[in-house]
Amino acid sequence: MQYKLDKPIHGAIGTDKYQVTIEWRNGTFVADEPVSSGGKDTGPDPYTLLLSSLATCTLVTLRMYIDRKGWDVPGITVNANMFQAKKDDVITHVFDRDIQFSGELTPEQKDRLLEIAAACPVSKILEGNVKVRNFLFRDEDTEKKLNYTNGDVTVVWKPEFCKHSGRCVTQLPLVFNLQQRPWVNMSGADSERILEQVKRCPTGALTAFHNNDEEAKA
Repeated sequence: MQYKLDKPIHGAIGTDKYQVTIEWRNGTFVADEPVSSGGKDTGPDPYTLLLSSLATCTLVTLRMYIDRKGWDVPGITVNANMFQAKKDDVITHVFDRDIQFSGELTPEQKDRLLEIAAACPVSKILEGNVKVRNFLFRDEDTEKKLNYTNGDVTVVWKPEFCKHSGRCVTQLPLVFNLQQRPWVNMSGADSERILEQVKRCPTGALTAFHNNDEEAKA
């Protein structure tokens, strides 16, 4: 298993209804609920963010395809919206995209571009098998710690906090191997490569430090 993002999206909310601060790899932005839902509308709401993902992915995918084909299409626009349809107690979420191209395109080219739009990665996610997993952070999760060292760096593992196993195993298998005991082999890679991989742990179950740094603090 490998996560799509090296650094997870981090959201936080305080007491200000319902303003959420979202941290991503290059900064922060605010999400909020509209006034009709009790918020202050200071940022996009969750549905707007979802539809923005679909529109953005559609536009980028189309632009990549058009550029590769060398077609003369100066601009592309997408209007995205959604609604819920209920039949026999089954709720279906329907996403509509209205796509418009500037420039001269044949009917065959437009049909092909509709196929490309339907195949954009976010479309595939929305139309595919989706599972949302939830993990609850608990203080006791951080109490148990196991240390592994090669003399230069030390990796600290919090086993009860390790709920996203897979990334370290697949990306650095010579160091992290669930089939071996101990499962962390500190001689499987150089220190800097180990530190680099540990930084990608999305939960903080794995941390690492240079031994010299800890000795300096003592």
